[in-house]
Amino acid sequence: MTTEKKEVLKEVVEWIICILIAILLALIVRHYIFTPTVVRQVSMKPTLEQGNRLILDRWSITTKKEIKRGEIITFEAPSNTDVDSMVINNDLPVAVYENEPTGVFSKFVYYVLEYNKTSYIKRVIGLPGERIKIEEGKVYINDELYEEEYLTDNLLTPSGKYYDITVPDGYVYVMGDNRAQSVDSRIFGCIPIDKIESKVLIRFWPFNQFGKV
Repeated sequence: MTTEKKEVLKEVVEWIICILIAILLALIVRHYIFTPTVVRQVSMKPTLEQGNRLILDRWSITTKKEIKRGEIITFEAPSNTDVDSMVINNDLPVAVYENEPTGVFSKFVYYVLEYNKTSYIKRVIGLPGERIKIEEGKVYINDELYEEEYLTDNLLTPSGKYYDITVPDGYVYVMGDNRAQSVDSRIFGCIPIDKIESKVLIRFWPFNQFGKV
């Protein structure tokens, strides 16, 4: 191999290494620090509208910061969100996750690349150990009315089962702000804290609504 070809090969290898490092760094930042996303559903109206673009804070989850009531989070969607086919267990009112990937590569594709993975965006309402009761569209936490200024007048609730439960340790109870059109813990139960992916940090689109959510 001539010196010229060796130099070309060396440059190609260097570029490949640089590209691989850039991809790795991008994946690390996206998975562990922050990532952009687009709101695609209506379950968080009027707080978040379809088409809103957000920056998600993953660092809080990576560093295991406390989950607080009122925070808007994203989490891995449960396996079953169809109330008609669910087995209701009020003694253990938790969401079911049955489609966990197996194998290192499958887990990488699912959890890091997030290929074929569905995530929901909801608001944290109930924390571990708290009793959540919903009556006539209003939420009671430990028998005290929980004031929710971000809601509209439409407090209708979809057909659900988990309207009077105690949140188990290691779980949270989540709901969408658009109560009439939100599939949430009323239907599928409480979400494991270890299934939470991020907290919503800021909205950067549309520009006239830029700021912390």
